[in-house]
Amino acid sequence: MEEAKLQTLVQIKAFLDGTSEVEFRVPKVERNQFIGRVLKRFGYAPHGRVDKGVLLRYIERMTGLSRQQVTRLVRQYRKDGKLSKQPCAPKQGFTYRYTVADVLLLAKIDVLHGTLSGPVTKKLMERALLVFGDAHFERLAGISVSHLYNLRGSKPYQNKRRYWSKTHPTGIPIGKRRAPQPNGVPGYIRIDSVHQGDLDGVKGVYHINAVGCVTQMQFVTTCEKISEAYLLPVIRQLLDGFPFVILGFHSDNGSEYINYQVAKLLEKLRGEFTKSRQR
Repeated sequence: MEEAKLQTLVQIKAFLDGTSEVEFRVPKVERNQFIGRVLKRFGYAPHGRVDKGVLLRYIERMTGLSRQQVTRLVRQYRKDGKLSKQPCAPKQGFTYRYTVADVLLLAKIDVLHGTLSGPVTKKLMERALLVFGDAHFERLAGISVSHLYNLRGSKPYQNKRRYWSKTHPTGIPIGKRRAPQPNGVPGYIRIDSVHQGDLDGVKGVYHINAVGCVTQMQFVTTCEKISEAYLLPVIRQLLDGFPFVILGFHSDNGSEYINYQVAKLLEKLRGEFTKSRQR
């Protein structure tokens, strides 16, 4: 597309009215040069409000920028006569209230006390200033709890001290963790899955084995993958194959069985859902 052929505002208006959307966009690295060429070719200040709006719409369409961004760039061009490639640094930036020394002091407190919670750590620093008169805590004594955690996540703190905690296990409220108790009554089954193995990079199938705890009746089925979409129909087929009412369903701790979809299926059968102990 040769946009330089557009020499008048009438042509630009016809272009905007005739194209609802343009897939071509000026590359990001060429945006400022393009805007400068358009403003130099058509001008901006001598035009009226309507014609200025046409120019701004044209620049928006060709660059993909918002109206606020285009207006800011046009204002900068009119003021400086050019568009800078990098945004200027603010004349008055934010000042840091807490220094690197404060961050290191916080790290020292956490080392001594084992990284306590934010409110407790804040109270310790308040006591250090108000009770023991330690002037080093003058700024940290008034810190908010939320910003205390910000300082803990800062780079100076991380360089001084890193803290790792163990992953806390969470219980899954699906199934009872105990062995099945059929008491000689048929209807309780154990189920497990075995992967056949891979061959020449091709993923093997999974064999699902279900055995009656009392009758020792066994059914084996095969599915392509261990996922809900493949496994749930297989489980339904297994449960329908036993010649007795399913009273109990026992599995290992695999997520292919310990999930809400299987639990919902067993709930319809009013069957007991048990699972093995860990490991």
